[in-house]
Amino acid sequence: MLYIIGIGPGNTEHLSLKAHDTLKSVHTVVGYTQYIEHIAHLIQGKEIISTPMQKEVNRVQTAIEIARSGKSCALVSSGDSGIYAMAGLVFEFCQANHIPIIGKRSELSPTNQQSPLKVEVIPGIPALCAGASLLGAPLTHDFASISLSTLLTPWEVIEKRIHAAASADFVIVFYNPKSQKRDWQLDQAREILLQYRNESTPVGIVRHAMREHESVQLVTLTTLHTAEIDMNSVVFIGNSTTTVYQGYMITPRGYSTKYTFGV
Repeated sequence: MLYIIGIGPGNTEHLSLKAHDTLKSVHTVVGYTQYIEHIAHLIQGKEIISTPMQKEVNRVQTAIEIARSGKSCALVSSGDSGIYAMAGLVFEFCQANHIPIIGKRSELSPTNQQSPLKVEVIPGIPALCAGASLLGAPLTHDFASISLSTLLTPWEVIEKRIHAAASADFVIVFYNPKSQKRDWQLDQAREILLQYRNESTPVGIVRHAMREHESVQLVTLTTLHTAEIDMNSVVFIGNSTTTVYQGYMITPRGYSTKYTFGV
């Protein structure tokens, strides 16, 4: 059995009970080295396979092989495993290699002779939800999530999506905003956004949400380039209605146009 688990921000307090119990029960845990460290106290005594960045395919192949051998295996991702994480890669790998999958919504085809893979995806708190909770309520209305990493997606595609989301006045959440080797994309995104948004548009930056060294910054679109941002950050760009009140970022849904607020 393969469990694809989102561990959320990484601490036990924000780990779902289902994820917690599954991690305690499985034989093997596979994951990126840093994510394994977050849950090390839960998986002592288990077979642990950890690999560095850009070894995602290896991790998936290893986890699938272990699960198909008859052992229970957890493949872990931070946040939610279905958001910029490992769940999609597992299903892509199975599709490319014609591996039959058995889950809650599927049945094994009797014509497929390959050993099946039993899969369960266990959700976790995604980084955008963890970060939004620290900022206040930036995502109360429609929003778009865009990764600025060009490792798997060409910049031309990312740029097109930024234009589309900005012109539609979505609140925009940027994942993977900046790294030591990839430091220009966020500045380019800011220049695009300034074509559609006011310079005073609120921007929230959350680093290490709900983990050690957590920090929250509130800046404006025009001063975004001065903020401390790295790969452990999630950046929230407000829309035309987003405001800041007593240090909290608020995107109204429209209640004030329908109801009278009274104290």
